[in-house]
Amino acid sequence: MPKTANYKAGDVVVNPITGERGVVRLGASESHDGSGVYDLYVQPGGAVAGEHIHPNMLESFTVLRGRVGFRIDGKESIVELGAKMTVPIGVAHDWWNVGDEEAHVLVEVYPAARFEEAITDLFGLARNGKTNTNGMPKLLQGALFAREYKDVLYFTKPPLWVQNILFAVLAPIAKLLGYQGSYPEYRTQPRGWVEVEPWPLTDKENGRAR
Repeated sequence: MPKTANYKAGDVVVNPITGERGVVRLGASESHDGSGVYDLYVQPGGAVAGEHIHPNMLESFTVLRGRVGFRIDGKESIVELGAKMTVPIGVAHDWWNVGDEEAHVLVEVYPAARFEEAITDLFGLARNGKTNTNGMPKLLQGALFAREYKDVLYFTKPPLWVQNILFAVLAPIAKLLGYQGSYPEYRTQPRGWVEVEPWPLTDKENGRAR
């Protein structure tokens, strides 16, 4: 089974728990520099899985439709149409749809390959009922997910030092019970597909189309 998500433009993934629907505009494997671009649609009341930190990844959001609430480094704001928010590496953030219509947000990620891996597993776990009502992996599953993707993201609650101690204890138990940090079968499950406008290839080093 493939170990990479290998997303292509037009691929569609859905998280039924958080109300998110993602459409790939440019997959990490398609870009020149490993970046990724995604249209994310969030239903009214929908939100990402929880406040989290990307220790090695830059992320930006441009609101294309609707009203979106953001919490970045503890500061909350409501972002309107056309506004762009950039989250520096290592900064805690969260966002959610505060409007009464579906929100459409353009998400740009750099680097994106491991991010795509994490999203594949996180959305797959949600589809299989292995997350809580907020879309976060349940405790035993979360212990292995956190260790697998510690280079990509970690949730801010409980504190990281508590997570490290707790998950070190729970991880061996989770493995004995058949849980995994990553599930190769999620990479082969059928994906939706829609036609999208080609995204111009750019180089993050100079910001120019290539």
